[in-house]
Amino acid sequence: MKASDVFESAGKPDLTPMIDVVFLMLVFFMVTTELIKQEADLGIQLPSQAAPAATPELPSKHTVDILPDGTVLLNGGDTGDAPVGELTGLTHMLGGLKASADRLQKKTIVTIQADAYSPHYRSIDVLNSCAKARLKFVSFSQM
Repeated sequence: MKASDVFESAGKPDLTPMIDVVFLMLVFFMVTTELIKQEADLGIQLPSQAAPAATPELPSKHTVDILPDGTVLLNGGDTGDAPVGELTGLTHMLGGLKASADRLQKKTIVTIQADAYSPHYRSIDVLNSCAKARLKFVSFSQM
């Protein structure tokens, strides 16, 4: 008996039952699988064309600096007052700032920044100017 006779007698394997099983498994998995769209389950509603939110109005903030030589600066600018004496220029400027803030219905906040080597009487002069301008929100901070 030859080797070729062995292969011919065994014949070719029948692939039909194997293909049937593969198709049955394919049908089974297609039927039992649930198709879920995860993006649809998030429940997010995107905004439509809405008007932007209004920005809140901030209070009117101003800084009074007292330098070591007694010079007083309002928001970094000169007030025109001498290093010694009353601060009439500062009082006039603060009064104008308060009047414009009152028209806009804003608070006028003044922060006094006195240098560590500035004369202490100058801080009292600035407080007196704030009182004359009828400012209620005055605070101190370090320079």
